Amino acid sequence: MTSKKITSVQNPLVKTIVQLQEKSRNRKQSGLFVIEGLREIELAIRGDYTISTVLFYPDIIQQTNIPISLAQNRNIELIEISKEVYHKLAYRETTEGVIAIAKIKPHTLPSLHLSENPLILVAEATEKPGNIGAILRTADAAKIDAVIIANPKSDIYNPNVIRSSIGCLFTNQIAVASTEETIDYLKNKNINIYCATLQDPTSYHTLDYNKPCAFVVGTEDTGLTQAWRDASTKNIIIPMSGSIDSMNVSVAASILVFEAKRQRNFL
Repeated sequence: MTSKKITSVQNPLVKTIVQLQEKSRNRKQSGLFVIEGLREIELAIRGDYTISTVLFYPDIIQQTNIPISLAQNRNIELIEISKEVYHKLAYRETTEGVIAIAKIKPHTLPSLHLSENPLILVAEATEKPGNIGAILRTADAAKIDAVIIANPKSDIYNPNVIRSSIGCLFTNQIAVASTEETIDYLKNKNINIYCATLQDPTSYHTLDYNKPCAFVVGTEDTGLTQAWRDASTKNIIIPMSGSIDSMNVSVAASILVFEAKRQRNFL
């Protein structure tokens, strides 16, 4: 793979990358997104993402130190960039001097491959990229079957999702769908639905999660929509002793998922 060099921030590719970082519309129209960092890029490759271009800043990483999986792939264009270009493109304050362009995957419900006894996490209308990233880290740590983003309010290829997930966007099975589609999918698969909500709840730790189940979490401000409450097998709550009645959605998701893992003796 022959490398070339870009030294100007006015280069068309540099402008394209900036647009991909900043605008969800550009990502959707082009089918491309940007990955920053060696670990994240390598996780994307392991997750069968197609990498088209890798840019590297030689003052941080030499071409000879780029992983073989990238450096010897003839389908990947390798480009050396200058300090000015790197600082224009680098999204994180600390990184390894490598930025890649990759193809977006379709994230459909039918594409999910579930185990015989699936454990799924559903997040409805989660808006903050940091929360989505944290949820994906939990899903990876617990090695659950899938994460479903229902009624998405944020693009999962937002650079902040990739950064906050530390690459777990690429290690999980993810589907994006409407709430109605997600409910139909879970019911057709005979998966129990446990909704984290304040309406008529049962303490989460009193229930049995050894059968196929999906935990559903909503926004901290408005909670879950009525459709989920109507479809719920059981509404659940995490008992709290303080002055507030809700906690960060990613924290709540972690507590619920790891209780199910504990019951299933997978810890």
